[in-house]
Amino acid sequence: MNNKLLVVGTMAYDAISTPFGKVDKILGGAATYIGLCASRFNLNCGIVSVVGEDFENQHLNLLKNHGIDISGVEVVSGGATFFWSGKYHDNMNTRTTLDTQLNVLENFKPKIPEHLKSPDFVMLGNLSPDVQLQALEQLNAKPKLTVLDTMNFWMDHSRSVLDKVIEKVDVISINDEEARQLTGEYSLVRAAAQIHQMGPEYVVIKKGEHGAFLFHNHEIFSAPALPLEEVIDPTGAGDSFAGGLIGYLTQTGDISFNNMKLALIYGSAMASFTVEKFGTENMLNYSPNMMADRLKAFKELTTFEIEIE
Repeated sequence: MNNKLLVVGTMAYDAISTPFGKVDKILGGAATYIGLCASRFNLNCGIVSVVGEDFENQHLNLLKNHGIDISGVEVVSGGATFFWSGKYHDNMNTRTTLDTQLNVLENFKPKIPEHLKSPDFVMLGNLSPDVQLQALEQLNAKPKLTVLDTMNFWMDHSRSVLDKVIEKVDVISINDEEARQLTGEYSLVRAAAQIHQMGPEYVVIKKGEHGAFLFHNHEIFSAPALPLEEVIDPTGAGDSFAGGLIGYLTQTGDISFNNMKLALIYGSAMASFTVEKFGTENMLNYSPNMMADRLKAFKELTTFEIEIE
């Protein structure tokens, strides 16, 4: 029987401008990317989120057609869906937020349907720590593994609640800048050690186009990012990474350090697909053969033989 995954996060519409083009209103949001990436694995996935009545049926059906249970997605009558607009600069590593409209997200209180309250794995996508905490408190039992994604905005504005969430999770996934802000430590090794003491057994620190680190007690693993010929839109990269990571872990049910290392590679592979097109477009073209080719490329990138006397 497949393991059950619960994803809590945003569903949104994005307007994105990059040096390679511009799109005005496309499907986005953390839960969308995480759900679509995770659904490529053998598991049962449910999403808890909120949208407005402007959220198109075709996009709800898209999630359903990928086997995702959307009974936990609240549609607010008369409301507008969360909207984000941003512009990426020439190096694609920096972006300017042009517009953020929280809309229905502003007063969102998650309501987890009864049949989704006993998941094996939980992925808390990046959104208010208050919402993340409310979701955790509705679960019937402690999941086998809970992963948290958060960002510097919540560290600035909701630190006390964020600390409570961090205390309850097994894995935290943040970028290097956020790890330093969270701990006040410049060394990522020291930052990870401090975060361990806050609660999480595993600390994932993302370094964008330079890959990601996995810290577990005194063990460290470094997963590269695949050098790509073309990066069109980095918007959903972090969420796709999270979706690949939690999808692989849910499918295998194995939360050992060795399997966590493989999960990082699957996450990096998913992120590498997403950035090659705008929004979720490339995820919709996904095939197992594409993943096999990408995993092979990762292996070739990182495998070497050396004789040590």
